[in-house]
Amino acid sequence: MKRLFGFLIAAFTSLPLAALEVGDPAPDFSLQASDGKTYSLADFKGKQAVVIAWYPKAFTKGCTIECKSLAENGDMIRAYDVAYFMASTDEVDVNTKFAEEQGADFPLLSDPDGEVAKAYDVLIPVMNVARRVTIYIGKDGRILKIDKEIHPATSAEDIARTLDELGVARKG
Repeated sequence: MKRLFGFLIAAFTSLPLAALEVGDPAPDFSLQASDGKTYSLADFKGKQAVVIAWYPKAFTKGCTIECKSLAENGDMIRAYDVAYFMASTDEVDVNTKFAEEQGADFPLLSDPDGEVAKAYDVLIPVMNVARRVTIYIGKDGRILKIDKEIHPATSAEDIARTLDELGVARKG
């Protein structure tokens, strides 16, 4: 079954993303997180940039590697004036256990009905899982970058480098 799931994810992750493009207003969301809080994009508008690292499924190999990268090297991202999250269509209790197991010191957002993932054009509808895509949102609430070339083992470093390239302010 795991092999079939992996095959299906690989087959569908190569599908082109829909209409969301750089410069578009990011779709608002209000999602429960692994830390017990609910986060909305509107909470950050005008205050901080936001990064959402969408991932297919908690406890799978690539997602575990990506989460560990962000947990172990999150200081690189926190050097910037940014709120960052991982997000999936997993239930909040699953993401909470996953976050605890990986030592995640950042929130994992849960979108079990897939509506937010659909709005961000990352949903694989047949399976109700997200593609591995990282979305960068400016303080103004507009999409700065849609990164589809994710390397789970270096996710934290890649996000920090991209924040620098996008000119996101450093804390200080």
